[in-house]
Amino acid sequence: MEKIELEHVPSPLAGEKQLDFVQQFESQAQDVNWRKEREAKLVRKIDIHLIPMLIIMYLLNFLDRSNLAQSRQGTLEADLKMTGKDFNLATSILFVGYLLMQLPSNMLITRIRPSLYLSGAMTLWGIVSTCNAAVTNFTGLVLVRFFLGFVEAPFFPGAIFLMSSWYTRAELTRRISWFYSGNALANMFGGLMGAGILGSLEGARGIAGWRWLFIIEGTITIAMAVLSGFILPDFPHTTRWLTEEERAFAAWRLLADINEADERHSQSIWEGVKQALKDYRIYLFLPLQHISLLSQTFQYFFPSIVGTLGYGRIETLWLTAPVWFATFLVSVLVTWTSAKTKDRSIHIICLMLIALIGNAIATATLNVGARFFAMFLMPMGAVSAYQIIVSWVANSFPRPLVKRSAAIAITNMIGNCANIYGSYMYAASDGPRYIRGGSANTAICFVVAALALVVRLVHIHENKKLERAEAAGEDAAPAEESNVGRRAFGFRYVY
Repeated sequence: MEKIELEHVPSPLAGEKQLDFVQQFESQAQDVNWRKEREAKLVRKIDIHLIPMLIIMYLLNFLDRSNLAQSRQGTLEADLKMTGKDFNLATSILFVGYLLMQLPSNMLITRIRPSLYLSGAMTLWGIVSTCNAAVTNFTGLVLVRFFLGFVEAPFFPGAIFLMSSWYTRAELTRRISWFYSGNALANMFGGLMGAGILGSLEGARGIAGWRWLFIIEGTITIAMAVLSGFILPDFPHTTRWLTEEERAFAAWRLLADINEADERHSQSIWEGVKQALKDYRIYLFLPLQHISLLSQTFQYFFPSIVGTLGYGRIETLWLTAPVWFATFLVSVLVTWTSAKTKDRSIHIICLMLIALIGNAIATATLNVGARFFAMFLMPMGAVSAYQIIVSWVANSFPRPLVKRSAAIAITNMIGNCANIYGSYMYAASDGPRYIRGGSANTAICFVVAALALVVRLVHIHENKKLERAEAAGEDAAPAEESNVGRRAFGFRYVY
């Protein structure tokens, strides 16, 4: 490993005692067994404090966002006198509020304790989600959905940012996969809870089943939000459940991974935005993440799509559960192999081709068996590919902290624009085959695969430039001569 020059080690490794720890780490760095043992112990400790809570939070985040789809299987539309494309509007309006708050929220997290910021955001979205139960007309539903998106916005990019502040690039992909598994689990539990609540609480105490759905899920969210404030960590150098030596080691190993320190206050928020926008690669990741999210918009209508198989409304919700459980298993498997092989693009390409086949089958036939099989392929491919894309963004813009935060927020913000117009791809009048939406999604899956190939080729090209610079005896191209920025000796982009 390239030696880290101590005189260039900034905060959080500044201070006489921290520098003593760094000298100790440097002297033992060549001992592979020592480092593996120490890192394994630290990472286990981080995993226990961070990952389970984030998975639960994301499960509830996506559940509160998507439970409108389960409510539709009850009397929601009849009670609120919804007609035509009202449901599509109620789905898409959430993402307008979500986008407005996306970038400001992720910039603020670099200045506020993440544990308090994320738990506070969760409390707010739990309260707003519960308010869905009180609406009496379509206008009220649209307003609540808009504000729900607004208060949900800080969580997803904030959680990715927080994880990238704790894990090395090699570790991050797998942790993001565990985290994003909350998406599939939310859809699975959403179907199960929807079936249970709509089937057993319809009319209980004079309240419609879909209202009970929002009340119960919102209450659970608020309770978990309060708990998360006590469990979530902040940054390595400010976390109380690590010893001083562990904090120094946690910061040192991240610095060693990139050879660039994660300076928290050394640069302004807008400097990070400018750095991200000057890096030409972000203009490749933007359409990749945007179109990938577009390929997943079917999940907001999934109970309705499964409903075209001809079963009753409650049975339809039960049928969604095995699809999302299979998606969860596949997503964990492929992100494990992605991390193991250090590959991103080939995994994404293969998964999007699986989703392409699923969309094509569901659009081309009315055979119940073939369509149900296709409904497994659609999320197994598209959702699993997306979580690899998310981690690819996070470890393709590694340092400084403000640039990484901005890159994650910008790609997530522009990416989620897809949900605004993608919500109109599956109009109720197009059932049962949804030819327009299914045909469009088939083409969209191919475009995502093609973009992944382009990014792969670009990163191979950038790595060759780094190799040539090192062969010439340079650490990296000076930042002012490269719109990618300075990269330290030995750094390589993943592809």
